Amino acid sequence: MAEYNFIKACFCQPVDRVPVWLMRQAGRYLPEYRAVRAQGAGTFLDLCKDPQRSAEVSVQPIDILDVDAAIMFSDILTPIEPMGMALDFVPGPVFANPVRTSADVDALVVPENMAEAVPYVPQIIQRLRQQLEGRVPLIGFGGAPFTLACYMVEGKGSKDFAALKRMMYGDPELYRTLMEKVTEMDLRYLNMQIEAGAQTIQIFDTWGGLVSPTDFEKFVLPYTKKLIAGLNRKDIPVIYFVKGSGTMLELVKEAGSDVIGLDWHINLGKARDILGDDVAVQGNLDPSVLYAPQPYIEQEVQRILNENDDRPGFIFNLGHGITPSVDPANAIFMVDAVHRLSKK
Repeated sequence: MAEYNFIKACFCQPVDRVPVWLMRQAGRYLPEYRAVRAQGAGTFLDLCKDPQRSAEVSVQPIDILDVDAAIMFSDILTPIEPMGMALDFVPGPVFANPVRTSADVDALVVPENMAEAVPYVPQIIQRLRQQLEGRVPLIGFGGAPFTLACYMVEGKGSKDFAALKRMMYGDPELYRTLMEKVTEMDLRYLNMQIEAGAQTIQIFDTWGGLVSPTDFEKFVLPYTKKLIAGLNRKDIPVIYFVKGSGTMLELVKEAGSDVIGLDWHINLGKARDILGDDVAVQGNLDPSVLYAPQPYIEQEVQRILNENDDRPGFIFNLGHGITPSVDPANAIFMVDAVHRLSKK
């Protein structure tokens, strides 16, 4: 597996060009994705649970963008359903009965066998490994325990996740009990993906940057550390992405991942100086740059490559997911620019 530039970069090994992929690279900005959605009735969640269609949209960015890694098409909240929480998308995620009380936490089930709880996930991974073999490696993923808990307690997306913070500060013992359950479920879910054939694991902590560095260390980091330490990693690299973490990168590094994802609010070169040479980084183009004229996109690609200063252990990516209204031609151009400008 180490012959892939992407895997080599995850382990800080030399590469002949910088590998690149995009968070949310399979999605609404691609006409081909919209065509697949139109083929079958049902919701976004139905698509996530359909191995044939999910695999099809996962492969599309490999064919269209020429990116260096595929990521399974799914959602971070997929494994919460079998814990006993009904999930819907309207269009964002909504849990009808959020977790607020000790009785709610007690009622949560941690499935013994995640492959049986969400059978479509290993089926998608196995299908993708067959389709992608020899082309690019496959990234499996999940939400970090804190980010999953944010949605479970709030019941939906939020700017501040006040309900979760109310529990975190006001009833730390209940918060701890919830987080332990979520972390154990998450660990089983990600290990199931590895067993099914995922060649990398990315952990999304989209809301980890909503707390102060002190609270991150106290309320977030212990659970992510436990999750990463419990993964059956072997030669499987782990990427940890915390949106809004530029002021606490030393703490993020303590989680123990091989790669740290960076958003666009920090200079990549400064981040590398803080993190040192023993961990790879991924990022960190502002997704909105893909609305710019192509000469400007190339200029920004070159700036980030310059900030990395040819240090090993770099994966080019956006600082968050690609937005739905981006012109695919600009995404194609960006990927080509990374390959062209970084080739040895």
